[in-house]
Amino acid sequence: MTTYPPISEQLSAADLESAREEGRRKMEWAAQHMPIMAAIRGEFEAERPLEGDRIAMAMHVEAKTAILVEVLADGGAEVAITGCNPLSTHDDVSAALDTHENITSYARRGVDDEAYYEAIHATLDLEPTITVDDGMDLVAAIHEDYPELIDGIVGGAEETTTGVHRLRAMDDDDALEYPVFAVNDTPMKRLFDNVHGTGESSLASIAMTTNLSWASKNVVVAGFGYCGKGVARKAAGQNANVIVTEVEPRRALEAHMEGYDVMPMAEAAVRGDVFITTTGNRDVIVEEHFEVMQDGVLLANAGHFDIEIDLDGLEELAVDTYEARDGVQAYELEDGRRLNVIAEGRLVNLAAPISLGHPVEVMDQSFGVQAACVRELVDNGDAYDAGVHDVPDDLDREIAEIKLEAEGVTFDDLTETQHEYMGSWDHGT
Repeated sequence: MTTYPPISEQLSAADLESAREEGRRKMEWAAQHMPIMAAIRGEFEAERPLEGDRIAMAMHVEAKTAILVEVLADGGAEVAITGCNPLSTHDDVSAALDTHENITSYARRGVDDEAYYEAIHATLDLEPTITVDDGMDLVAAIHEDYPELIDGIVGGAEETTTGVHRLRAMDDDDALEYPVFAVNDTPMKRLFDNVHGTGESSLASIAMTTNLSWASKNVVVAGFGYCGKGVARKAAGQNANVIVTEVEPRRALEAHMEGYDVMPMAEAAVRGDVFITTTGNRDVIVEEHFEVMQDGVLLANAGHFDIEIDLDGLEELAVDTYEARDGVQAYELEDGRRLNVIAEGRLVNLAAPISLGHPVEVMDQSFGVQAACVRELVDNGDAYDAGVHDVPDDLDREIAEIKLEAEGVTFDDLTETQHEYMGSWDHGT
């Protein structure tokens, strides 16, 4: 299908060797703090449940993701992986992954759009039986460009909010032709990855990139879904004044009841010092907002794609643009105001120059669910029709129980009488 080369053929011999060493060092550190993946690795190595399967992946290729990839390969699968964002790949980790006999990594940081999609197509040379996606670009490429592969695909798993949105829209149009688990929508993902992971990593990346404090700043969080809740909560915890913008009345009310100021973006634009978009939608911050913002504001996006901040509109308003700081592009307007965009408006917790993504412990949980979903597809794939599926609750609970055991945390079980009571309808007053 394609002749796009793996990363091992893109780097010089000297660069490749040093990259592999550094990538392996990062992966070993992550693995020390991922007890869920360690437990699943032990199971997969012993039982080899994925023997004969071929897995195509489009993910953020960094150390934590690499542990998931290796666990799948150690379970017997042949794996091809590339990035799901042009700025989130760690080249050293990609190079280290490519040394595994069952893994081919095409991921490279900073590629242009053409190379980005060529690499996605290259993973499909594997003729996958399973897909693991973050953002749905891989699923879209299969349906649009390689429909002949669909009959051989047992199913897939989707990691993130934006990808699940796209998949559900595709499913509503009867266009999704194989089953995909909505990993993003399961409690072990939403309650931890989206809230704690996105909240902590986005704020940390912005702070490290700018060397600025959160205390006393007016932080505008666009969207109060699980990611927005996490960003708002963590910003408030660092003594910022949080303003929330929303389009959904119940979420707006929830933000209000939690003590945040809630208002339209047109009003928030005048007050904000830092703007963080988390909606998964496009054109959240546009020209009318740029025109009233204060000098020196920071604009960052924590959604999957770089469409939430209208950078084309901002560039048209600007009389000058320049790099104010590594990872910070300043747009100077005619009246002298400077609006600063972090990480090109891409996913700030992974695309900023000083960013490592979600905390290791958080991703251990999310990737544990991914691995369990892959195992479920191999064991019971025939039970799922084409379309979007919730992750089976017993799989989600399994990952929580592994984590609790690793943390030394015990919890109660229902008694037989309690089980019977909760399952009956005839117990009245």
